Amino acid sequence: MKKKYWILLTLSLAAVLLSGCTEYNEPISSDSKGFWNQFIVWPIVSSIKYFADVFGSYGLGIIAVTIIIRLAILPLTIKQVQSSKKMQELRPQMQELQKKYSSKDAVTQQKYQQELMELMRTSGVNPMMGCLPALIQMPIIIGLYHAISRMNVTTEFELGTFLIFPLAEPSIILAITAGVIQYIVLMTGPAVDNPQMKVMLYIMPIMIIGFGMVLPAALSLYWVVGNIISVVQNLFIYKKPWEKKEENDKPATTGGLKK
Repeated sequence: MKKKYWILLTLSLAAVLLSGCTEYNEPISSDSKGFWNQFIVWPIVSSIKYFADVFGSYGLGIIAVTIIIRLAILPLTIKQVQSSKKMQELRPQMQELQKKYSSKDAVTQQKYQQELMELMRTSGVNPMMGCLPALIQMPIIIGLYHAISRMNVTTEFELGTFLIFPLAEPSIILAITAGVIQYIVLMTGPAVDNPQMKVMLYIMPIMIIGFGMVLPAALSLYWVVGNIISVVQNLFIYKKPWEKKEENDKPATTGGLKK
């Protein structure tokens, strides 16, 4: 039964996202109809406009809203990381179960699933916790992306410039900056053993640079700010360089005695 609920939730979110994608290049206003426009895109647009009025720049408004959204979903990100780490710790035991029940017949596989679920239950691991934060974050992040894109084609919003970059026009410098920082995000994230996933270390930054060269600089600015926040999060969650430094500062306990 729970599996059916998750499938229904996933399909519902997909329907919402797809409905928003059909209006990707259309103007946005408070009169725009539909759940996606009224409850996702327009509130984000209104927030950007508010902070733009406060700080005197749409660039600063985009930065402020990006930071607020990323901080708001930070607890979900942490939960996702914690769930992933627990699953990583259980991997040896899961591999043992796979060897134990290597036969592909229905009875053996049923026993395998039962023992696997019991292992996760006794370890306090909920495999869905790794997916739920991503499902919740997806509409918010894509909504921010859509809000900036649609503001760019709405005459009521004059995005202006940020530093030397016209936000309504593509910026090669911001695009390359976004791609480089995206690469740093992936390098500071969790270790990747899957060769196919490692390819993404190079594909994703290149894709962001490519999109940034043809899309408005406002979107590249969003990527730059969001990726900087992701780097900081990764340093705290995964790498923690200060802890490594402390370990390196410890005096060596081996070696010959001084004469």
